[in-house]
Amino acid sequence: MKEYKTITQVAGPLVFVEKTEPVAYGELVTLTLPDGSTRRGQVLDTSKDIVIVQVFEGTRGVDTTSTVRFTGDIVKLNCSQDMLGRILSGSGEPIDGGPKIVPEERRPIVGAAINPYARQYPREFIQTGISAIDGMNTLVRGQKLPIFSGSGLPHNDIALQVARQAKVRGEGEEFAVIFAAMGITYEEAYQFMKEFERTGALERAVVFLNLANDPAIERLLTPRMALTAAEFLAYEYDLHILVILTDMTNYCEALREISAAREEVPGRRGYPGYMYTDLATIYERAGRIRGRKGTITQMPILTMPGDDITHPIPDLTGYITEGQIVLSRELHAKGIYPPINVLPSLSRLMKEGIGEGYTRDDHPQWNDQMYAAYAEGVDLRGLVAIVGEEALSERDRLFLKFADEFERRFVQQGRYEDRDIEYTLDLGWELLSMLPERELTKVERKFIEKYHPKYKKGAEAKPAEGEAEAS
Repeated sequence: MKEYKTITQVAGPLVFVEKTEPVAYGELVTLTLPDGSTRRGQVLDTSKDIVIVQVFEGTRGVDTTSTVRFTGDIVKLNCSQDMLGRILSGSGEPIDGGPKIVPEERRPIVGAAINPYARQYPREFIQTGISAIDGMNTLVRGQKLPIFSGSGLPHNDIALQVARQAKVRGEGEEFAVIFAAMGITYEEAYQFMKEFERTGALERAVVFLNLANDPAIERLLTPRMALTAAEFLAYEYDLHILVILTDMTNYCEALREISAAREEVPGRRGYPGYMYTDLATIYERAGRIRGRKGTITQMPILTMPGDDITHPIPDLTGYITEGQIVLSRELHAKGIYPPINVLPSLSRLMKEGIGEGYTRDDHPQWNDQMYAAYAEGVDLRGLVAIVGEEALSERDRLFLKFADEFERRFVQQGRYEDRDIEYTLDLGWELLSMLPERELTKVERKFIEKYHPKYKKGAEAKPAEGEAEAS
């Protein structure tokens, strides 16, 4: 392999090399510095006259006397079933003090898009143990369902809780979590590692950690490393995989940094014009493939700059994914955890994973009724701010109280509280019993008689709150 001493420019994490023989896009590079130390890099762009190399460990000390050697290889991940239970760096190297992973296979991290004809429609329920997700915005296998958060909101706690509690229902179904964190602090990394080890969740997880002081280039590799590991375990070992990516905003900031170093024409708010395509290469690697038992489900987490849901990162993410779970600063200020606002949240594929045979037969209509009742209660809060609660009718006061109880008892739960779907649905019926039966217009009578606390077997037959007054 030839070594080149034709570096003409160093800009940020990029090195510009002239007069090389043809090299491949994505090819790995070794740089030798004047002091004899070496750095790793990757070909980011190539043309007739110049090759742009992105350096993984940063370009400090690199100058025009440094040498460049093109290896002819591309970035690959050592894949093995032994990855389960391990904590790796953002570039796939063990950082948990354990031995190196002996690969069964070395896979390119770029991955291939799933042929649309080979895709199977996402179905079946993944239980996270969080009522606001399982009951109101259900996650199904093969779906891409992001969490839209804001600075200072507990999205990392929610990510850890989902990683600990997530499971698929059914006999003989094997489940694992791939957890990838990008641009996090040492404190956050320590919290993640200790939490996974303490709770035993690490046994069925693979953790990738990219720290804030790691090179921005590595941040672009981390989600692709995680998805390559997910594809290997899902399609070679028939596991159902949930991939949690946090924080995609840090990933996009790294993308913008690299784009600026390349002096590309910026798009919206300085992000590169190809950010939509780049995000799609990550999100679209989730799904189900015909003839394969294993599935890949994604839950990306991003913080919206300035809580702006129209910002390019959440905006483009929403176009690609199938819904969103939105965290509320207002609920967080009330001390409610998890502060999930179910009204702007949406799971577009929810109907495919709930109902008889998946969760419970009443779930679809139960969800419609819960959403409608809570939405009316929230609307009435605006009216109360103008005319006062004394001006409301008895009916309106019941809906107002329902909204308060919905947040206090249904949305709010402990960080280590793992609720199964039956508990979540029964809790919802308990809240709906606060309303007169004639207001339950979204639910068929047969479900009311089957699940309403008033009719439950062994329950005392007494009118629900407000029923006596209404009659």
